[in-house]
Amino acid sequence: MTTETGTAGALFASLRANALTGPDQLRALYPPPNPHSLRKETGHLTEEARALIGCSSLVFIGSADAGGRADVTPRGGPAGFVSVLDERTLAVPDATGNKRLDTLHNVLETGHAGLLFLVPGRPTTLRVNGRACVSADPDLLAGLTAVGRPPVTALVVEVEQVYPHCPKSLMRSDAWRPERWLPADAQPTSAEVTLAQLDLPGLTLAQVEEAERESLRLRYE
Repeated sequence: MTTETGTAGALFASLRANALTGPDQLRALYPPPNPHSLRKETGHLTEEARALIGCSSLVFIGSADAGGRADVTPRGGPAGFVSVLDERTLAVPDATGNKRLDTLHNVLETGHAGLLFLVPGRPTTLRVNGRACVSADPDLLAGLTAVGRPPVTALVVEVEQVYPHCPKSLMRSDAWRPERWLPADAQPTSAEVTLAQLDLPGLTLAQVEEAERESLRLRYE
C-alpha cells in the first residue's frame, strides 16, 4: 500500500512539473470558442431554464472548502425537487444522506456552489453557479417537501451564471442507452467498493450489503 501510494505521488509530481502554468498556454492549444457558446451564458433563469429544473430529478453539486479542496456530490429526488424561488434563487433540500455534510460545510466556508442539472433519458444538462448559503428557515423548509418531509436545512443558491451545455458528453457516454451499458458483473458492487474502502477486520460483504439495504429502506428518514 505504501509503495503504491508513493509511486502514485511520484507520478503526479512528475506530471505536475511539466503541466501548463497559465491560461495563455492553455488557450494556445485550442481554437477560439464558438461565439454562441459565450453568448448563451446568462445571469438569471429564463422560463425555459426554470422548466428544465422542474423536470430534473438529479443534480450534482460542486463546492470547495476554504483551502481549495474540491468536492462534487449527487442529490436526487422527484422531478422538480429543487425549488425555483425566483429567477435568481434556487433551494435544494438536504435529504437524508451519510450525515458527513461535506457540501454544507464547504458552503459555510466559502459561500459558493455550482450545480449541474440532469434529466434522466434526456441529453440536456444545465449548469448553475453562484453565491450560496445554508438555511434552516422554517418557512422556507416547510415548502420543500418533495423528498418526503421538510428537510433539516436547505442549500440556497443566488444565481450568477446559467449555462446550458450541449448534449455531446451524454451522447458520447451512452448514458441513457441501456443496450450500451456494461453488464452488472463487469463492475464491483457498491457494497464491494465500500468494504474495500472501510478495510475493517471481521467486516463481511454480507454485513455491508445488509446495511445498504436498510439504508435504502429508510431513505426518507
